[in-house]
Amino acid sequence: MSAIVDSTAGLPRWQTVTGTVMSGLIVAFLVFDGAIKLVPIVPVTETMAALGYSGDPMLARGLGSLTLLCALLYAIPRTSVLGAILLTGLLGGAIATHLRVGSPVFSHLLFGGYLGLIAWGGLYLRYEAVRKMIPFRR
Repeated sequence: MSAIVDSTAGLPRWQTVTGTVMSGLIVAFLVFDGAIKLVPIVPVTETMAALGYSGDPMLARGLGSLTLLCALLYAIPRTSVLGAILLTGLLGGAIATHLRVGSPVFSHLLFGGYLGLIAWGGLYLRYEAVRKMIPFRR
């Protein structure tokens, strides 16, 4: 795993900065999303009920804890790929939920896809190992 941690050496500065900013935005969003589910505030429980889940605060806290765990794993360089994989699963569940209830496509349904692209894009720009794992050119 040391290849993941030390792979920013020799990259153009714009690539490292852009990847870091993209990853930072994802972590900031996940921390905010997880934190409001831990409390949980009334809009969170109302939204979960509207999406077909029980209004039980424990469910919201569980999802908040899972979201914060994904954010933590994604933020740590040694576990960032694992965090991105788990985050992809979490976002897939969000997409499936919005598909099931008929949410608007571009603003709600695909939002998880947008987050996933930004998360993986941040890793792709910063880490050679991820670029080898997801080759776009020969």
